[in-house]
Amino acid sequence: MNEVFKALNDPARREILKLLRKRDMTAGEIAAKFDMAAPSVSHHLDKLKQAGLVTTVKEGQYITYSINTTVLDDVLQFILTLKK
Repeated sequence: MNEVFKALNDPARREILKLLRKRDMTAGEIAAKFDMAAPSVSHHLDKLKQAGLVTTVKEGQYITYSINTTVLDDVLQFILTLKK
């Protein structure tokens, strides 16, 4: 769960998750939404993938990213137990 919180700590990664909430996207589509170099976007996507917040599907030469809400459900459940 530490990796999830580390990944969520970065504003760019949170913005990527907001984009993926709307629809699945390729790395190029995601990169087009940001004013940063493609390797930086790839780094953020890798961190999100390592944390389990996104999943990938390889389609030919493209990789499509999707948000993984299961991990977010687990985090939310954990946070709610702290509130009790």
